Parts: sequence; structure tokens; C-alpha cells
Amino acid sequence: MTAAGAQQMDRPTAPSPQSLAQKLIARASGRAHAAPGDFVVCRVDLAMCHDSGGPRRLKPMAAELGARIWDRGRVVLVIDHHVPADDEDARRIVRIAREWAREHALPHVYDSVGISHVVLAYAGHLRPGMLCVGGDSHASTAGAFGVYMLGVGSTEMLGVLVSGEVWVQVPHTMFMRWSGRLGLGVSAKDMMLSMIGRFGVNVGHRQAIEYCGEAVSALPMNERMTLANMSAELGAQVGLVAPDEETRGFLWQAGQRNVELGDWYSDEDAPGVRHSFDASTLAPQIALPHSPALARDVADIEPTAIQVAHIGGCTGAKLDDLRAAARVLAGYRIDKRVHLLVAPASAHEREIAEREGILRHLHDAGAQILPAACGLCAGHGGGVPEGSTVISSIARNGKGRLGVDSARVFLASPYTVAASALRGRITDPREVLCDSEPETSA
Repeated sequence: MTAAGAQQMDRPTAPSPQSLAQKLIARASGRAHAAPGDFVVCRVDLAMCHDSGGPRRLKPMAAELGARIWDRGRVVLVIDHHVPADDEDARRIVRIAREWAREHALPHVYDSVGISHVVLAYAGHLRPGMLCVGGDSHASTAGAFGVYMLGVGSTEMLGVLVSGEVWVQVPHTMFMRWSGRLGLGVSAKDMMLSMIGRFGVNVGHRQAIEYCGEAVSALPMNERMTLANMSAELGAQVGLVAPDEETRGFLWQAGQRNVELGDWYSDEDAPGVRHSFDASTLAPQIALPHSPALARDVADIEPTAIQVAHIGGCTGAKLDDLRAAARVLAGYRIDKRVHLLVAPASAHEREIAEREGILRHLHDAGAQILPAACGLCAGHGGGVPEGSTVISSIARNGKGRLGVDSARVFLASPYTVAASALRGRITDPREVLCDSEPETSA
């Protein structure tokens, strides 16, 4: 071998570019690099269970195995699906969850104060760089904070609670780059419905989806949470937004005083498939029954009368969602033939909405304000008549999603839900907002 050849062999190899998803998994698995397709064992920073899929299933399995929780301080229990408990089965499920929390002396229990995926953020449990697991597919909401959070079933959750580890297959990444800025009456929910309508509900199967670009950077954290949350509807393993100063500011308010943004972003040449969108051309979207993939411009559908309008769920009832609805409805009354139901995503956001006058606007418009819980989104709480036509801000509209198989459920943003409640039919919110926006001088 020549001297030049020997020098070439000794020269260190430049690190290959990595996506944000790869970096997060590499850190959790103790590796310098994580290659798409690899199976790795990751240390779990946080495990979140809720009453629906948590203790009632975990408790008997753990008792049979004699298993103990690996680190109580890294476990969060949220009681959100079956509260308020309105039947004996719900009371049993909630009772088991509360007993399990007491038996294990869990320090982080949130009982009847909101939906798990939202409560985690406002309670200050998330910070960039973490790898977490959660009790259902919308655990991906945490990806808005640069957190890799997997949704797992009860059996896999038990393994995590005992070992503090989880197997992960390193995903390929799809980059959804949004240029421009969203227009009047258009929100992150419309961005998601447009992507699901274009690609379908399984395009991201076993992949990571990262949202980026000027329009995403301009979004507040509540809206970024909507993008990450509904990555599940695209079939993704996780949805991510690289953390920035907006992230730091939100987490500071949540009690995280030392948030390090680090290098939690995708390298410029990171491997992955890239798609581009222009937010400035996006119109309000609506998904027809019974799939988010049946999305189209709301202005393109025939006038459709509704009986129920619902603003709720971890996707569609956060503080900015409530503000959007109030912006449409302030000073108006909804159509007398419509029942408008509003369930804030958390008690914290409900309190802020109360202080800001948002709930007063909604109540004065004719809305019924429900407890901060999963409620109708999980099929509990009633309020949807058989055979009714519903427009809702939740993430999914499969048959029976609101507890009634015969209901026809349309999905839309809180802007569109509120405008439709006002007019008594599915309505482009820009029709209302343009009428109420003050004229500006040239």
C-alpha cells in the first residue's frame, strides 16, 4: 500500500447527516448515529398512561408477573377518558386508576384536569431531546416540542414500566415543508386535513414526519401540537417540529427554566422524502364522513345542514382553538337549530379562556361548556342524537367516534366549526370573518 493510500485510510470519516428523528433515537440508545431501519433499545425518559388503556389493563398483568415500576418519578398518570364518570363501568375504570396511583405512590397524577397529551405539555413534563412513550397514538403530540414520543399498547407499556426501555425501529423521515403564511380563518388543522386528503391515512407508515418551513415556524405551540398530534392520522410513528425560541418560551411558562435547544434539528442534507406546500394558498378544509382522508376545500361542498357543532379533543380544543372559535362567534348567536358543545382540552386553558373572556363569548353565543376531558371524542358524555349531522374539531371521524354509530361526522378547524354553528350549515369561516373584520385605510 502506498503512503497516500495509508493516509486515506487513517483520515476520519465525516459524520453522515441525520434527521431530527435519528438524533433523538441515537441519544436515547446511547449511539453516535442511528440508521433508518435499525432496531435499537432506547432508554425511556417518561411514560404516560391514562385511565382508558392504563391501570385497568396494566394492574392485573403486573400483579400476575410480580412486576414493579422501574422509576415512579418518570411515570405520569392522567385520568381523562372516563371523567366525569357517568355510568358504573366508567366509575369502575376510574376507581382502578386511582387505586393504582395510590398503591404505587405515583408523584405525577392528573385527575380530571384535562386531556393527557395537552396536560403533559402544560404541566412541564416535556423538553427537547426526550424519548417518551404514551398510552395511545396521539402521544405524538409531544413531537411539537422536539420530543420523540411513541404511542404504545398496554402490553408494551407494561414492559416499559418494568424495564424503563423500549424497542424502536429507526424510521425514515418525510419532510413536510410549508412556505408562506396562513390566511384569515385558516389553521394548522386545515394544514393537516389537506395533507391527509392528499396522501391518505397511511402514507407515513412506520415513518417520522417532520414539519418545517416558514409557515410552521410562525405557528404558536398550540398549533404545532395539532400538527404533531394528527401525524397519527397520516400513519406516522411520530410527528416532529424542531424546537426554537417559541418552544423555549412556552416551556418557560410551563416551569421549565433551563431548556436547551441544542442540535435538535435535522441536518441540511438529512436523508428523507421531501414535500412542499404553500400555506398562503391553503383554503379552509373539511373532511367528509367517515375518514380524515376525505378532505377538500370547505367551499367545494354542497350546503349541508348540521344539528351539532363540537369543539373538543386533544386536536381541536386547546387555547388557540378556543380563541379561534370566539373570534368567529363574539357578538353573535348560533343558529337555534344547532347544539354547540365546547370541551376545553385542559382545566389550565379553561381558566385562561375564562380570564380572557373567551368562554363568555362562547357561552353568550349559545355554547354549552363541557368539562375539560376527552368526552365525546372518546365516545362518552352524550349530546349527539342518533342520525344527526355533526361538525367537529377532533382528529378522527370513523363511525361511532362520538359515541353514535348513525351520526355523520365532518371534521374541520374550530374556525369552521364555529362558523357552521352560526349559520346552521357547513360554512367557510372566511364568509363570517370577512364580514366582521374592520376595514383598514390604505
